[in-house]
Amino acid sequence: MTLKKYLVRALHRLQKGPGYTYKELLVWYCDNTNTHGPKRIIKEGPKKKFIWFFLTLLFASLVFWQWGILINTYLSYNVTSSLSIGFKTMKFPAVTVCNANPFKYSEVKPLLKELDRLIEAALERILQPTPGNGTENVSPPLDLELWNQIPLVLIDEHDKDNPIILDIFETNQTAGGNGTTGSNQTAGDKEKKYKLAVKLCSHQGSENCTYRNFSSAAQAVSEWYVLQSTSILSRVPLHQRIRMGYQAEDMILACLYGAEPCNYKNFTQIYHPDHGNCYIFNWGMDEEALNSSNPGAEFGLKLILDISQQDYIPYLSSAAGARLMLHQQKSFPFLKDQGIYAMAGTETSIGVLVDELERMGYPYSDCTMNGSDVPVKNLYSQYNTSYSIQACLRSCFQNHMVEICGCGHYMFPLPEGVNYCNNEDNPGWAYCYSSLRSSIKQRQICIDSCKETCNDTQYKMTISMADWPSEASEDWIFHILSYERDMSTNVTLDRNGIIKLNIYFQEYNYRTISESAATTIVWLLSSLGGQFGFWMGGSVLCLIEFGEILIDSLWITIINVISWGKGLKQRRARGRYPDVPPTVSELVEAHTNLGFQHEAGGALPRDEALPPEPGTPPPNYDSLRVRPLDVLSLDS
Repeated sequence: MTLKKYLVRALHRLQKGPGYTYKELLVWYCDNTNTHGPKRIIKEGPKKKFIWFFLTLLFASLVFWQWGILINTYLSYNVTSSLSIGFKTMKFPAVTVCNANPFKYSEVKPLLKELDRLIEAALERILQPTPGNGTENVSPPLDLELWNQIPLVLIDEHDKDNPIILDIFETNQTAGGNGTTGSNQTAGDKEKKYKLAVKLCSHQGSENCTYRNFSSAAQAVSEWYVLQSTSILSRVPLHQRIRMGYQAEDMILACLYGAEPCNYKNFTQIYHPDHGNCYIFNWGMDEEALNSSNPGAEFGLKLILDISQQDYIPYLSSAAGARLMLHQQKSFPFLKDQGIYAMAGTETSIGVLVDELERMGYPYSDCTMNGSDVPVKNLYSQYNTSYSIQACLRSCFQNHMVEICGCGHYMFPLPEGVNYCNNEDNPGWAYCYSSLRSSIKQRQICIDSCKETCNDTQYKMTISMADWPSEASEDWIFHILSYERDMSTNVTLDRNGIIKLNIYFQEYNYRTISESAATTIVWLLSSLGGQFGFWMGGSVLCLIEFGEILIDSLWITIINVISWGKGLKQRRARGRYPDVPPTVSELVEAHTNLGFQHEAGGALPRDEALPPEPGTPPPNYDSLRVRPLDVLSLDS
């Protein structure tokens, strides 16, 4: 009971308004607030009171509407990009050079012998429309089992609703001109059009097949050869694939960095599935990255490369040259996406400009510092390279490939305990790979899972080329280079296999593109205050006054609830008595009359004068006392 009274008194002390009804409190607020508008509501006449009430309500609604827009803008976490230009000594980029052809044909030819015979026979049937040109005329016989695993077919689309699939090596078919063929057709049948396609089935002999169509037979042949050679090479051990590729001492003929000579020993060798042996200069794995002392071609990297074009695989590499890429130290080179070609017989000069990107992290963007918060396991970490979104996307695809197809693709690193796909162990791998590669859902899953790096360095290149060596100087240059490579007095090099590269900084100015928050908490508070002041003429103190009136309303509500609860309790207590309880005046009168009888010497009746029987409780005289009413004093 004491605690309840203390609480009630505390509530009264906290309530500072002049009255204890909501109406009184509202009138007091309107009369004392510093916000414009409410004062006019209580002081003006009926008509103006209505006008001021409408205006105050309208402008208050505008304030809350503007506040909602401002808060939503702040919570969108937009950024602004700023560009700054600096000048400093910069680290020379890592330079990766590869041959466009991954293996020497003289080394890999025994593995691809049957594959080459198959594609040559297929091209002969497509390009030479002579009847009876079947596989029975080929000696020794072709390995059609290898062909049937992933065959090339011709699709007759003369009737698009019912296309006809024609196998190239069926003996009852003849070839038509311009890459067309058909059953019992002659070279003169020009009205029918055929498309060459790669047939991919879930397993050999299955009817669950798909056809990859190509607009050109050259594209179809290249794609078919890549799929077949991938299956064959995936079973070759890594050390043997490295041996079949181009070695650094044969490929890098000359090297000069600034004024310092260098050679193939200054390059780090890695095996790249697309290009075989690749060599990286200034990778920064074992030694500190080199700095460039000055801009200009004289202070950059100069290379002379021999690509040995005469030893190219004819059906695997249709482009000749060197593939190169500039990238950051300790990052993996993804040449297929970001590399450029250097053409044989030319001197290619590459001027470099540096752009540094600085992105803001969460919640402004979904970037990552080092990939530790990315849910995809980085398969390229086996190279001890840094995280990149290209590594993440390929790792994600390979993980899905292993999960769905049961094996890994030859072009990507393998998870632990998994083997590469091949036609013998995984007959339907090509069908599974093709379906997965064309799946939009799979690509979206990987895009959503991978993140951009927050800090990145990009190298912008300006490329120019000239013939090299010139006709006047090619004789002595080829003699010297041939002697240095083979110790031979005969010329063993020619223009089709030599490339000269110049890589240098154009200037030491570097650009930094950095992000900053477009909206800050200071901007938000100033904007909220500006809107409130413009529409209502208010300030922070007005908001405090409004908060005070809310607190006072809360106290009044609590007091009313307590009073209602006490009244409910009293009503329940009265319901226990059938008769109406005596009033205070009746109790006082009865007590006074009893006192007068004692003074008159009147004796009580005998039965009342007798002492009480044992065990009878004493009379309760407290019931005759006048108890004060529990009246809630609002003035205390």
